[in-house]
Amino acid sequence: MTDRLMLLDTASLYFRAFYGVPDTVKAPDGRPVNAARGLLDMIAKLVTTYEPTHVIACWDDDWRPQWRVDLIPSYKAHRVAEIIETGPDVEEVPDPLEIQIPVIRAELDALGIPVVGIAAHEADDVIASYASQAEIAVDVITGDRDLFQLVDDARGVRVIYTGRGMSNLDVLDEAAVVSKYGILPAQYADFAVLRGDASDGLPGVAGIGEKTAASLLAAHGDLAAIASAAERGEGMTAGVRAKIVAATDYLAVASRVVEVVRGLPVPAVDARLRIPDPAGLEAIAAAWNLGTPLDRAATAIAARA
Repeated sequence: MTDRLMLLDTASLYFRAFYGVPDTVKAPDGRPVNAARGLLDMIAKLVTTYEPTHVIACWDDDWRPQWRVDLIPSYKAHRVAEIIETGPDVEEVPDPLEIQIPVIRAELDALGIPVVGIAAHEADDVIASYASQAEIAVDVITGDRDLFQLVDDARGVRVIYTGRGMSNLDVLDEAAVVSKYGILPAQYADFAVLRGDASDGLPGVAGIGEKTAASLLAAHGDLAAIASAAERGEGMTAGVRAKIVAATDYLAVASRVVEVVRGLPVPAVDARLRIPDPAGLEAIAAAWNLGTPLDRAATAIAARA
């Protein structure tokens, strides 16, 4: 059995589960558990299909870190809940999902999957740090395209992209990224900076779309070289040069927002899959009416233990 680490972008998955599973799925106390149930079904499918030996559920301890907001104030601004109290930004999460978070944490614990978050950082950064520091092959499970920057054939890092749904998972290696965007994975962060990303409140360079961004990176290599060429007036049309120069202030800071942090001191958790404790599973199943999906996830994990 070849060792392989699976890193779950947990919030990305449970949000998808929440919107994909009917809210008629409820616990005995009437609490909706559709996200918790959907996440279990996802874990069962992912473990069965991609056969990891280790799994870590990466967590957003800070979904909108202030240091990123300081660089680009619009970063995820459209997702901030409108509240009167002052303090850290609160993500706009539907109440029926919010009350399921403790259930999700409990089911992951019962399955023996460690949950890891790092203060002042997003799950993306936790994923990037584990992926960059791992000594075994890595599968990153996410619906976030920004993590395409982690794909690295030499280190065995792939992205299993959930953006088209769990029935249409995309396995992205370097060739797949090149085929889809015309850039290398190492260029993806610069590509996203140029193109922008409305889902993250990233404005991009006005008038620069995916094709132009890809052609600029193909010609110049990276964002610094593109900015330098624009200053010199070389290697691009006058119109494109004007757009790059007009975005100088944005380009000076945007890369730090989009690039994931790879060097966090992530804990050395025991992520190897083990046969889950039956008593723990039974307690969670009874409390939240999750017997069948919990059994499926536990069976998938036991088969890899």
